[in-house]
Parts: sequence; C-alpha cells; structure tokens
Amino acid sequence: MASSKRPVFSFFYVAAIVFILGYVFITVQQLHEWGGWLLMLFFLSLAIAFRGNKVLKGFSYTVMILAVVSLAMYYPEYFISIGDFKVQRLLIPSLQVIMFGMGIELSLKDFANVIKMPKGIIIGVICHYTIMPLVGLLVARLFNFPPEIAGGIILIGCCPSGLASNVMSYLARANLALSVSVTAISTLLAPFLTPLLMQLLGGSYVEVDFWKMVWHITEIVILPIAAGLVFHYLVFGKFKWLDKAMPYFSMFGIAMVLVIIVASGRDSLLKVGGLLIVATLLHNLTGYFLGYWSARLLKFPEKDCRTIALEVGMQNAGLASGLASAMGKIATIGLAPAVFGPVMNITGSALASWWHNRLPDEGKPGTKVQSPG
Repeated sequence: MASSKRPVFSFFYVAAIVFILGYVFITVQQLHEWGGWLLMLFFLSLAIAFRGNKVLKGFSYTVMILAVVSLAMYYPEYFISIGDFKVQRLLIPSLQVIMFGMGIELSLKDFANVIKMPKGIIIGVICHYTIMPLVGLLVARLFNFPPEIAGGIILIGCCPSGLASNVMSYLARANLALSVSVTAISTLLAPFLTPLLMQLLGGSYVEVDFWKMVWHITEIVILPIAAGLVFHYLVFGKFKWLDKAMPYFSMFGIAMVLVIIVASGRDSLLKVGGLLIVATLLHNLTGYFLGYWSARLLKFPEKDCRTIALEVGMQNAGLASGLASAMGKIATIGLAPAVFGPVMNITGSALASWWHNRLPDEGKPGTKVQSPG
C-alpha cells in the first residue's frame, strides 16, 4: 500500500492497522457488540488515508460506504426505526436528492450531444439495456436464488446507468461527454424500458405492476432531475456554498440508501451474502467485458470503448433499491442492489485507475487491447 508523504495521512494508515487488529481480537473473543464500531473505524481511517494518495483517492468514498454498511450489518436496529418512525421512509426522499443532484449537473448542452454523436449514444444505450438485463437473467438462473432475490438481480440489470459511471469515465480518460449523454438518455428511457424489461424477464420471479413501476420511476428519477435542471438554470452558480454542498448531499443520500437497505435485509444477507457478492460481481464484470468488446467490434475509438464498458457495467443501484422499497420487498428484492452498489464502485474504481495510467490512442479505433477482462 502506497503511503502518503504527509504525516497526517500516514497517521490514519497506522490507525487503520490498529483498528483492524482490534477488530480481529474482539471477534476472536466473541465480543461482537464492539466489533461493528471497530470495523467502521477501520474503514473510516482507511478512507481518510486514501485521500492523501493520488492512486487510491478514487477508492475513498467507496471505503467510506463500507464503513457505514458495517454499522448497519452489526447494529441494524438503529437503522430500521427510531421510536415510532420507520427509517425506511427516508429511502425515496434520499433517492430524490441524488437524482436532483444529477439534474443540477446536467444541462441542455448534454442532450445536444445526441445530435453530435448519435452513433455512440445509441449503441451505448442499446448495449446497456440488452446486455445487463440478459446477463442478470442468466446469473439469476445460474445461482438458483429464491425467487425474490433472483428478481432483485434482474431488476438491477434492467435499471439505467447512474452518476458513478460518469465519475469513473472521467478517471479512466474515457469520453466524458458520451458518458454523461448515455446516462441521461438511459435515465429518461427508464420509466418505459425498466418496467417493460422487468415484466418480460423478471415476471416469473416476482409480480410486476407495469404502470405502478412507471410512476415510481417518474417520481424517483424524472421529476427530481427536471427540478434539478430548472435549479441549474435559475440558481446554480449564484450561491457558491450551495454549489459546493450539493455533491455532499448526493453522497449522503447514497450512504443513507445503502444503510437502510442493508439494515432491512441484514438477516437474509447473512444467509446468501457471500454467494450474492459472487453473483453481482459476475454480473458487473460481464457488463464491463461485453460492453467494451461490443464497442471494439463496432470499431469505436478506445476512449468510447472505455466509456461504453463503464456505462454498461455500472447500474443505478439506488433506483433499483427504491423500486424494491416501493414494491414492499426491500429485504429481499432490495438485497441485490444493496450488494451491487459497493461492488460496482470498487471494480469501477479499480478499472478506471488501471485505464488512467494507459493513455488511449485516439488515432485509430479500438487500438491496443485494453479490455477489462
């Protein structure tokens, strides 16, 4: 592990080692009531330490997510209800905050890119809405999960790409404009395509109410994004403190979503967690691989191949979680999205960092073989 030159970050590496050793000792002694806190402090210290390293900095937020998820796994009761208030009620508002933040980052210029690079956007969206749903179906059948957990795997495959793919495309020296455009278009198509694909591919696993799902996606995604676009043109840039704060609101929203889902499905996650991690990892990596090679076979430039790989492999896990909650199945259907989110952020960060150190040759389409597989 590369250590930071600055003493403050080196201190947090040492703290992380102390906390993980403490966690191992506590676990061996079976004092599990303290284990969650030590594991959380380990991840938190590691996340802060990573901020001081250029290579590892991209993993910082993902490790921070693991910190809060570890608390939810050890102490789910704190994240299920507070008195008579059900914490799950915060799930949809948290997702709307995330989508509102996405809308703020977009502009009408992003949609104008459809005219400038229609081939890349069309292929990116088609690959996204064919590869991931079909791979999700195959993975669900391969692992023979209970119907509602299998339905969750298919649901995550049927969702659009999210903001994480844009961040990873930037880090991977990919085509950021194409990434933002594919995310925007796939998101706008989600109210129709996600319920349709879910009904066709997942209908045998879980009951799917097409029109109800259309409305839930509209209220979770489309309306907040539209509000964000309005905010972008009326307010964005006029209050610098607010501009700086919005990304943190989005990050807090993502953390809140994951904590609620993990706490609600903790018991089921303990039963199938290991196998579900393998299944979602296979789903995610296959998306990168097939997305990249689909673009290469169509002779796209290397930057576009990287973009389409990330756009295909990275899903809007938050939306899938919100839909699972709306269906009243957050503890079962919501498990796959809860696992897929951290998994794709870890693999996406690793892939983006690997590509970041390999400059794409923009002269020829699909130049050197730089596949994720």
